[in-house]
Amino acid sequence: MIEELLPQTVVVVEARGDEGTDAPLFPEEEALMTKAVAKRRREFTAVRACARRAMEKLGVPAQPVLPGERGAPGWPDGLTGSMTHCTGYCAAALVRARDLASVGIDAEVHGPLPDGVLDAIALSAEAEHVGRLAANRPEVHWDRLLFSAKESVYKAWFPLTGKWLDFSEADIRLYAGPADPSGPAGGGRARGTFRAELLVPGPMVGGRRIGGFEGRWAAEGDLIATAIAVPGE
Repeated sequence: MIEELLPQTVVVVEARGDEGTDAPLFPEEEALMTKAVAKRRREFTAVRACARRAMEKLGVPAQPVLPGERGAPGWPDGLTGSMTHCTGYCAAALVRARDLASVGIDAEVHGPLPDGVLDAIALSAEAEHVGRLAANRPEVHWDRLLFSAKESVYKAWFPLTGKWLDFSEADIRLYAGPADPSGPAGGGRARGTFRAELLVPGPMVGGRRIGGFEGRWAAEGDLIATAIAVPGE
């Protein structure tokens, strides 16, 4: 699902259900899980199993993936990537740093956001935009999609800047592809793109300052996913 949202240079490995939840951890990773609850341990383990399979596909020996500042994963030299997990699903996307400057992915359960969350994460213009989309295409939970897009924006931003990016510091517009009559809720598919305009000075990439990110999204069944690939030049 996420693989189709990214360039072919990116290796994406996904897992569903309990796949990978009992995979071995490196000692450095195991040390971080000594006090973790069972759900956190399963998610941590499964997504790292995906990451190591992606490393192998790129010809890189499997290595620990340790959280760094603000939880961002630390990748082997020469690689950049992103990871995500939600109930029943996880994925890792890896690419050689010479091919892309950064990658951001996010997956969420395809359902409405809890009460109050949209108000907390959305600019007023974004909330109005989501409301219009929901009126025209109710088969997609646009509030959840906006949340996912903001998560992908942050994951693409942080490796380039090492700085926090608040929800209010990027203005996102979501664009829908052709409607699928069955819709995601009926087992169908919905696809589209999004644009994030940064409201703070953007990162320097390839010798120029960028003002935003372009992304793609997909909704299918009970999942929604977003992805951003930032070119190096």
